[in-house]
Amino acid sequence: MTTRILLVEDDERLAELTAEYLSRNDLDVAIEARGDVAETRILAEQPDLVILDVMLPGKDGFEVCRAVRQQYRGVILMLTARDEDFDQILGLELGADDYIAKPVQPRVLLARIKALLRRLPTPGDTDTGDSQVFGQFRISQATRTATLNGQSIDLTTAEFDLLWLLASHAGNVLSRDDLLQELRGIGFDGLDRSIDARISRLRKKLNDDPENPTRIKTVRGKGYLFSKHDWN
Repeated sequence: MTTRILLVEDDERLAELTAEYLSRNDLDVAIEARGDVAETRILAEQPDLVILDVMLPGKDGFEVCRAVRQQYRGVILMLTARDEDFDQILGLELGADDYIAKPVQPRVLLARIKALLRRLPTPGDTDTGDSQVFGQFRISQATRTATLNGQSIDLTTAEFDLLWLLASHAGNVLSRDDLLQELRGIGFDGLDRSIDARISRLRKKLNDDPENPTRIKTVRGKGYLFSKHDWN
């Protein structure tokens, strides 16, 4: 089954070159230049992955991401200005799965896309026992779902990956470097705040007290710890 990608980019020449390159690598790419139109298309077409630029006419990428995230279950990869930490963190807080700084080499973009797509569930997947249970919290790798007190938790692809990784090492501290190496294949440079942003979103979704979290704890100077307890 061909992977469908919506490329939201208002630089016509750049969009055409990017789409041409990705199409040569067996990806079905459609282009949209306006943010407001992209919002409608994302919800109607439900592509497997959206490449979303920040600066767009009609609506900017942040507005689009915020508007579609609750109803769009695919992957959102945001294109941000180089070294603009604010753009990157805001995108993640609004539900983007990952970001990549412009200008980006096509091969780098393709590699990032493939890495993100590998995390998507395969149609027909069932829970084969590859799951973890902590009190009223359950997370399944096979179906890529999580529930708390019997209620489904709405997670982005990146949020699920981080939550699964933390739960798989419950009771142990994982540093930002550990998490970034596992999730994105890069080390922590002392500046990347993507893990912190996702942890903040996860705590909200897990009803964890942001001022005194007990489910995903911050271990000062070391990293994060997923508690085996406090799930009732």
